[in-house]
Amino acid sequence: MEKIHATRFQTYVDQAIDRAIIEKRIVGTVVQVALGGEVIYSRAAGYADREQKRTMTENALFRLASVTKPIVSTAALALVSQGKLNLHDPVIHWLPAFRPKLPHGQEAQITIQQLMTHTAGLTYRFFQEDQGTYERAGVSDGMDLSEISLEENLQRLASVPLLYEPGNMWRYSIATDVLGAVIEKVTGMSLREAVQLLVTHPLHMTDTDFVAVDSNRLTAAYADGSDEPRLLHNELEQVPFIEGTAGFQLAPNRANNTSVYASGGAGMVGSTGDFLTLLETLRQGGQPILTEAVATKMAVNQIGELEMPYWPGRGFGLGFTILKDPVAAGTPESPGTWRMGGTYGHSWFVDPKEELSVAAFTNTALEGMSGQFTTDICDAIYAGIRESKKTAKI
Repeated sequence: MEKIHATRFQTYVDQAIDRAIIEKRIVGTVVQVALGGEVIYSRAAGYADREQKRTMTENALFRLASVTKPIVSTAALALVSQGKLNLHDPVIHWLPAFRPKLPHGQEAQITIQQLMTHTAGLTYRFFQEDQGTYERAGVSDGMDLSEISLEENLQRLASVPLLYEPGNMWRYSIATDVLGAVIEKVTGMSLREAVQLLVTHPLHMTDTDFVAVDSNRLTAAYADGSDEPRLLHNELEQVPFIEGTAGFQLAPNRANNTSVYASGGAGMVGSTGDFLTLLETLRQGGQPILTEAVATKMAVNQIGELEMPYWPGRGFGLGFTILKDPVAAGTPESPGTWRMGGTYGHSWFVDPKEELSVAAFTNTALEGMSGQFTTDICDAIYAGIRESKKTAKI
């Protein structure tokens, strides 16, 4: 790895963060960057809680939403590494009652790999129209305060026809919640206990759990507003998503509630630094939690040429997207880069070619996940690396 000029790099990233805060696109953020196995940038900026004037800190806790998925997917792959789970296992081998049918009533066989690649025929309530099939069945997306158990949610999910024959399409979905139930059956533990045993405890990710480990460090949650981000109330908020869809039902106080089910797709809370630790572990081969062969498979496109709506130029591995075509995706990332985000305002990516891992968490829903801030941070990091390498050579 070439040396970089740290000050020059920092300037580029600082400017992207400062601009987003000044323009009131985000309330607060923690951005951390590792290059060549070394953390070269870590900054907390803005407010953790604007109304209470509580400034952001580097150890702030965030509602991870879909950033939960790679953590739970890693737990499943730890079981694969141990020979306790096979990617080709039919889901009914572990969950005999989970038997959703195709629209015409035929039985459909779903595999563990199809759950992990979002090719299982499932979707999310928030992707459907108002009063869609999931909403009518009472299916929870894992971000509300529903009192139902994981088992009950899966029963409701199985009562709704699949969207397509498993393996024939890619649709982002609640499949990782189903995977969480599989992990429970394989281990004989709750999902929370299993994730601790398989991932967070071995990696010393002490900030990451299915509830906030310290409510005093938990950030307030915001969503896009007309002039500035609006505070989300704790119990339940409707947050628009794509036009024509039902949108998100977000209950920020779920992060402090021990009675809700552990959502494998959206239920965890954690810090930026903890997640960067996981990314670097996976990038460097997965030890001590995964075998290198399993870690390698996780980061390779598993869906062939299936089209991914909203993700041009990308494929999907075992838990996150894989960049196939940087031009189609409109990104400076190298081919093979892994990337995902989270509804509450997070983005992250790993560029194995550059030995680069980035975790950019915000407390501002959507803008931090797929808005301009996500693009600005990515562009700033690559520009900073490019320019600082030039400066380091002088």
